[in-house]
Amino acid sequence: MKISVADFFKPIQFTGDFSEKINPKIESFIQFAKAISQMTYQSLYIVDYFKRGFIYVSDNPLFLCGTRPEQVLKEGYLFYFRNVPQKDLEMLLKINEAGFSFFKKLPKEDRLKYSISYDFHLKQPKGNLMLINHKLKPLLLDQYDSPWIALCLVSLSSNNQAGNVRFKNSELKKFYELDLDKNEWKESKNIVLNNREKDILMLSVQGLTMDKIAAKLFLSIDTIKFHKRNIFQKLNVKNIAEAIAVAMDLAII
Repeated sequence: MKISVADFFKPIQFTGDFSEKINPKIESFIQFAKAISQMTYQSLYIVDYFKRGFIYVSDNPLFLCGTRPEQVLKEGYLFYFRNVPQKDLEMLLKINEAGFSFFKKLPKEDRLKYSISYDFHLKQPKGNLMLINHKLKPLLLDQYDSPWIALCLVSLSSNNQAGNVRFKNSELKKFYELDLDKNEWKESKNIVLNNREKDILMLSVQGLTMDKIAAKLFLSIDTIKFHKRNIFQKLNVKNIAEAIAVAMDLAII
């Protein structure tokens, strides 16, 4: 399957005149991203769909694949073609098309409330692949309520394979998952953890072992194991690292 950069922009139709008066708002987004990038290991970059490229790339190395941020900024979407395996690139195009289709069906007043996340591989300088989690949230819509400026956040993925596509609205507590085989969005049930399960997850985030969690909560190891099994079942994960990642992504903790 031959893919071009233009394929990623087929769902976008810009016919408006974007004047210079909007630029100060875009510059404020860039300055905000710069500030956040100084406080996290995660990589941030900003997409301008009108210019069909990037307008900011942080110098955090996670996303750069051994290159300079200036080079990634210049390459824009060509960066993906150079650093994403073909199979994952095809998946990204499918996610892109499904994401824009989903977005257009949302009420206009809710469109800035949603974000999308998914996992894919990036080629590293030594040839190995690294699975990353990629989140994208529109910051600014054009005059037709389509995405114009979007913030992207890249972190290490806690999953073991690409995909895991989720559209979410933390404010409305709505979550949708994409079935890549059927190309269908399915609304996920609102996951609820009880207070004890949240306590265990929060203590796990702090790096406490089960023994220390049990002592902290005045519970037996078997009771902690019981609660962890319930957490894994509710979040549909296999280990505590995945549970923490999913819970944080769903704004449960």
